[in-house]
Parts: sequence; structure tokens; C-alpha cells
Amino acid sequence: MEKVTIENVRFNSGVVQPPRANSSIVLRDYQEECIQSVLEYLKGGHRRLGVSLATGAGKTVIFTQLISRVPPRGARGNKTMIIVHRRELVEQAARHCRLAYPDLSVEIEMGNSVATGQGDIIIASVQTLARGRIAKFNPEEFKLILVDEAHHIVARSYRDALGHFGLNEASPNAPVLVGVSATFSRFDGLKLGAAIDHIVYHKDYVDMIGDNWLADAVFTTVKSGANLSKVKKDSFGDFALGSLSKAVNTANTNNITVRAWMANAQERRSTLVFCVDIDHTQQLTATFRENGIDARYITSNTPKNIRAEQIDAFKNHEFPVLLNCGLFTEGTDIPNIDCVVMARPTRSRNLLIQMIGRGLRLYPGKKDCHVIDMVASLETGVLSTPTLFGLDPDEILDKTTAKEIREGRQEEKITESFMSEDSALDEDVQLQFTKYDSIYDLLGDTRYEKHIRSLSRNAWVRVSDEKYILSDAGGWLALEKEKEKNEFVVRHVITFKDPVTEKPTFTKPRNIASGPNLEAAVRAADTFASSKFEERYISARKPWRQNPATSSQLQMLNRAWIRTEKVDQEAITRGQAADMITKLKFGGKKRYEKMMTQRRKVQQKEEELEGLRRRTDVKVGPLAG
Repeated sequence: MEKVTIENVRFNSGVVQPPRANSSIVLRDYQEECIQSVLEYLKGGHRRLGVSLATGAGKTVIFTQLISRVPPRGARGNKTMIIVHRRELVEQAARHCRLAYPDLSVEIEMGNSVATGQGDIIIASVQTLARGRIAKFNPEEFKLILVDEAHHIVARSYRDALGHFGLNEASPNAPVLVGVSATFSRFDGLKLGAAIDHIVYHKDYVDMIGDNWLADAVFTTVKSGANLSKVKKDSFGDFALGSLSKAVNTANTNNITVRAWMANAQERRSTLVFCVDIDHTQQLTATFRENGIDARYITSNTPKNIRAEQIDAFKNHEFPVLLNCGLFTEGTDIPNIDCVVMARPTRSRNLLIQMIGRGLRLYPGKKDCHVIDMVASLETGVLSTPTLFGLDPDEILDKTTAKEIREGRQEEKITESFMSEDSALDEDVQLQFTKYDSIYDLLGDTRYEKHIRSLSRNAWVRVSDEKYILSDAGGWLALEKEKEKNEFVVRHVITFKDPVTEKPTFTKPRNIASGPNLEAAVRAADTFASSKFEERYISARKPWRQNPATSSQLQMLNRAWIRTEKVDQEAITRGQAADMITKLKFGGKKRYEKMMTQRRKVQQKEEELEGLRRRTDVKVGPLAG
């Protein structure tokens, strides 16, 4: 039988037909919905698109199916290139493409595998393309460029590859670009908008869990005791691995990690542990073994054949714990994983999500995945599983499900939580909140500034739930989460004196940036502030902040509320006083009064319930008339 290729299948008009996909592959409903969203944007003239899908959603299935759906470009353009950054992803994409399109030629451009350039589908390593081997591919012959793990897409190697196809700028004369990722954000602050114009579809892992497309997750956070205060940062802002390993890879911390696993997850059949570096991986493995656990490890130094053998043995449940460093954060399909231990602290939201995602794939007999997060001190800017759900990073989770966290039903599983101003009273929920005996205590509570100031050098002040202020004499920035859009927005307000009344006047807030999470929004806001505000006023590290509070500050604070004892200069520093005044200016007093009203309602409800309980008590003795 003659092989069906692009060159010999044409319309009478001379335009090549799109390839036909294997009809035996059945898509999930959201996968088809995602593809249709891409096609709708293409009809609207948009050509640089992003698809945001949780790990385990079948990204590879979706973008391989796109190959047959995207129409040819002109008389010659019907080839597709898939660009990835790791060997495992190249091999995975090749398997899917050969399964989906058995009649098309699939070529690999990576290392010793050299494509002829005539294949219908080219799967290429971006590192190989960057060495000059992209030149053989004629841009006019390509209709579609697919980028896996597309949060890397603004790196230099990708930009060079995309530039070859005319995709560094939006152009109707270039192939279609579709980037797919589970984590469409970058910790280094480079803007993905330089390569992708529209995110056309989004389905996160919490949605996938709720729809039963991913396994449920159960979270436990364990204080590791690691001191990260002196750990250096790398060029991207995450912890430098060498410095991090010295802080984390200690006998005490490793023992705590193993004991935490034994106490919470020893019955789990397949635990994947993320470590910092090779030495940490080896030392933590030894600690598991010293406790009688058959634990094994693989690293980048493990020969490929041994690595494959260990992974196969792990998949076959031949041993319960597999440790690694830097290998399994992206593109790994080991669906039997039912426990993930994160022994590697991070400041990167993407890395945190990637690690959790390794354990969320469905697998026969697997009820859920237990995620054990070894968290360190809040002041270092470490991200932990609570931060993914908008909780304070210091929250302690004890076998709490994703659904419980999402719905705010942690009950007693969280040892301490801040009562939201909008919290509704629910008879089935035991309300827990921080008690403030005075507005002074509320304004002086700095716990909620620790996290944002670990991300920023500036003196951001938390004025309400998920709203922060940074100000100087000329105005302020407000950073606030918009729940409807599920993003953080930064607004700028300028203050000046009215020329007639000489009273302070404010401009209308102007949106200057937004971000999908607090970390991204802070970086954008700080960049703007550095050009608009005086550093001496906004920096949290200026010496003046440690000086005693000024008399004018004390006078303002002491006028704000009635206290039996006045605040004096020895009680607070100038920086603390400045932060307290900011809280006052932005509704601190009203907030306190609202909280007190809530507390009275709770107390009243408790008293009513106690009265009902007393009325139902049966006692020996005379009944009241």
C-alpha cells in the first residue's frame, strides 16, 4: 500500500489537506472544549495562543489532536513542529504523535537524532535547535508550532527558535503558535506576553480534582525546623541550590522528614520525594533506610538504563519510596504515585505546583495523593501549599483535602486562622480567629506583613484581607486581590494639595499592573514604585525605621483611640508607627469595630446555644413553674 504523505494528498485547488487523526482516540469533554477555544481564536485572527492546563490534564493529547484541526497555511504549509526542553518530553510527544497519526512521518531533532527536515511532524529539543540546526527547516512549510511547558517560552533559546518562524511578533504571515503549560507564570519576571498574546483556555488542578479528572489531594504541612534565613538566592529569585542544601540537608531535618512520613503516610505504596541536590538525595535516602524503609534514589548522575529500571520497579510497587532531585518536576508520567514529600523548600509557585502535580494522576485503586510539605520559616519567602489556596503561609494543614481548603471548611484541622471580615456564621463550622483586645493590638500585629516583605524590599502594609498598601508623600500603591477575576491588581493614586482649599486631594485610582498571584503582582508593583516613589520612604530596610517613634506619630496614634495607657517612644519604632498610621488611614479603626461586632455575634450565638443546652438538661429535683 502506498504511504499517505502530505506531498500526495491535495485538494483539486492545489492546497494540501490537513492530516486525519486516529479516530480511535476519544477526547475528554474539556479537551475538546480546549481545542474548540483555540480554533475560535484562530478564526478571530489571533495566532500566538496559550493553553493553561493542570498537570495530568493530557496536554500532549490535546496538542497532538490540534495538528489535524489547524488548517494548512497556503499551498505548502502543512508541517508541524513541537518544541520541548527535555529528552523525556521529546520521546513522550513522539509516541503520542505516532499513535495519533500512523500515516504521517514523525521525525526527532535532538542530539544524535537528526531529522531530514522533510517529516510531517518534527519534535525538536530547543537546546538542539539553538545550536544552529533549526536552519534546515523552511518556515513556509509549517502551519503550526507547538511549545510544551511553555512557561519557558521567553527564554533566549526559545525566542531564537520562534524568531526563525517569524513568531517573535504577532504576524498573519507566520505559522500558528500554541504554547501549553500547567504553570503560566515566571518567577524571574520576564513577561510571557512577549511570546503569547492570549491565554485561550484555563483549567487548574483544583477544577480537575472537583470534576474527578485528577485524584484528590490531602495536604499535611510539617515544620521542618530548617533555618533558611541565610540561604542565598539564585538569578531567578529562588533559593540557590548549594546554599539551600547546606541549610536543609542536616541530620535533624532529615530525621524530621522521615518521621513525618512514617507518622502520616507509611501505608502509602508509592511515595515520591523531592530533594534539593544529589547530596541531599543521598543523605535523605540513607535516613529512610536507617529507619527500615526500602527507599531508593535517582539523580541526573544515574545512568539512563539504571534510571529506567528503578522507575519501572517503582511503578510495579517493588519498593515504596523513590527520592530524586530536579528530574520529575515536568513531563513525568508515574500515575501510581500516591504520596509526594516536598523536602525541597522553594520560592517558586511554578515549582511547587509541578511537584504537587506529580501525584494527582488517576490510577486504579488510588483514592487520593497525600502531599506532605516540609515548610520552613515564613520570613524567608518560602512558598507552601497553603499559599496556593490563598491561606496565610503559616497555616498548619493536617490531612486536609483540597476541597476542604477551597471551601474554607478546615474546622479544627487548621490550628490558627484569621477570621475574614466577610465570614458567614455556619452552624457546622467552628469559627477560629485571632483575638485583638484593642485596636492598638490589631494595628501592631505584623504577622501578615512577614510574607509580602519576604518577597519585597519595600514596606508593604496589610490593611485588610488580601489588600496591601505602599505609600510615600506623593501617593500610594494599592495591591488587592480581585476575587471575580482571581488575580491581583495594582492601582496607583497620586495625592496633592488643592490649590484653593489646600486640603489633600487624590486622583482616581489607575490600574498599572496585574498578576495571577501575589508574587507576580508584587514584582510588577515594586518595579513601578522604584521609578515613582522615593526609596527612603518606601524601603523596609532604611535605618530610620529603627529609630524611636516621633512625637507627631505618637500624637496621631494616641488620638486615634482611647487607651488607659498612652503609647510612648520606647514602645514602638518609627517604622512600626508609620505602618500603624497607614493601617489607620486605610480603615483600621472601622475594621476593628467590624471585627468586634462579629465577635459579639459569635458570643451571642454561643450563649444562645448554651441556654438551649441547659433547657434540655434533665436533672433530679423540682421543675421550675
